[in-house]
Amino acid sequence: MYRIGVVGPSLSVERILKLANEMEQEMEFIPYSYTEAREVEIIVGEHDSQVDFWLFSGYIPYMVAKKIVSSDEKMVYIFSTESSTYKSFMELNYSQGRLLERVSIDMIPATHAVEGESLLQLKETVKDLYVKTFEADIDSRELFNFHYDLWKQKKTDGALTCYPSVNEALQKAGVPANLMSPTRIEIFQTIRIFFEKIKTSYYKDTQIGVEKIEVKDFDLIKEKMEKTYQVQYLELRMKETLIQLCEKIDGSLFEEGNGRYTIFSSRGAIEREIQSLKDKAHYLSLEAKTTVSVGIGFGKTVLSAEINAHRALQQSKKKEEQGIVVMIQDDETIIESVGQEQELTYSYRTDDKDFLEKLKKGSISVKTFKKIDALIQKMRWRDFTTKDLAANLQMSERNAQRIVAELCDAGLAESIGEESHYDRGRPIKIYRLK
Repeated sequence: MYRIGVVGPSLSVERILKLANEMEQEMEFIPYSYTEAREVEIIVGEHDSQVDFWLFSGYIPYMVAKKIVSSDEKMVYIFSTESSTYKSFMELNYSQGRLLERVSIDMIPATHAVEGESLLQLKETVKDLYVKTFEADIDSRELFNFHYDLWKQKKTDGALTCYPSVNEALQKAGVPANLMSPTRIEIFQTIRIFFEKIKTSYYKDTQIGVEKIEVKDFDLIKEKMEKTYQVQYLELRMKETLIQLCEKIDGSLFEEGNGRYTIFSSRGAIEREIQSLKDKAHYLSLEAKTTVSVGIGFGKTVLSAEINAHRALQQSKKKEEQGIVVMIQDDETIIESVGQEQELTYSYRTDDKDFLEKLKKGSISVKTFKKIDALIQKMRWRDFTTKDLAANLQMSERNAQRIVAELCDAGLAESIGEESHYDRGRPIKIYRLK
């Protein structure tokens, strides 16, 4: 049974729990209420190891928790739409017995856009609308002062806030105010999607995972050693290192010989211990004084996972530097340099016939194009140079120039200008994918 931590103001937590318990009986929901959003950091810090997933009442507690929770995969928040904003406005009107024409409202940037749907409806209804956007770590007194000062200056007739303590303080000060909170259907939809995410995570976690590890040129290493015992001691040290890794991931080690090893485990265990794998691979490379390549494969069967691991290993061996490549069988995706800043995710297959014809014309593989496209998306480049590709994809500039020329010939890229320098030499061409 999964343990779900539900975090938010007490009233919001009660609403979420009531609906969640009506929908799902196979999960345990643990309430964690707060008065001020800054308390979220303490709650999550103290209880993160005790829950499997976090469900937050809104974007504010989610953003506070994001600072200390290692993965977004275990967190979700109730997403509010324009319906909840307009609902709160109508509730405020009802409580005052009249249509308010001048209103102040606070919103977080992630859900706010001046021309957004949530404000368009209000703008069509009210005469004056004052909007304040804020970050998750704002002092609630600043929001209170924003609404209170406008009301005191008689610029507004009421206030809408997404901060519970601000709503209470405004009401105590005599300001007509209402808390913006998600509608029942918004809570229901978020929880339903959340449950599907948890179930998907479970099946993903229990997939078979295979790690293939290979010490480069192990035969040459053995030849250089003067005594057989030295080779045997080296193999024992390497095996001990990998057995330690197996203990961490509940894996099983298979020794193939000549510096080649395979570890069988589950996908979840492997993903949680990627750093341990990197550390052990680095240690092996120091022991053997050579490069160690690692490939990881996932699949629904041992065969498919092992095939993917073998393909990943071949990709890793092509790199000059030690790296890890993960092939995920579900969506045929490759992840290079896992857990590192230069991590890159891309697919190596496509069923677009027109696209394949263009690649064929330029003699370019799907994997190469997808890899370049993934890099451009990751770096958020509008355009690029062959120097950019060479530096980030660990290839020579000549190779990058050849690939880009082929992309241009195939109609998949175009030269859009040149980058001039003060020193001598030809200007550098600038390219963009079409």
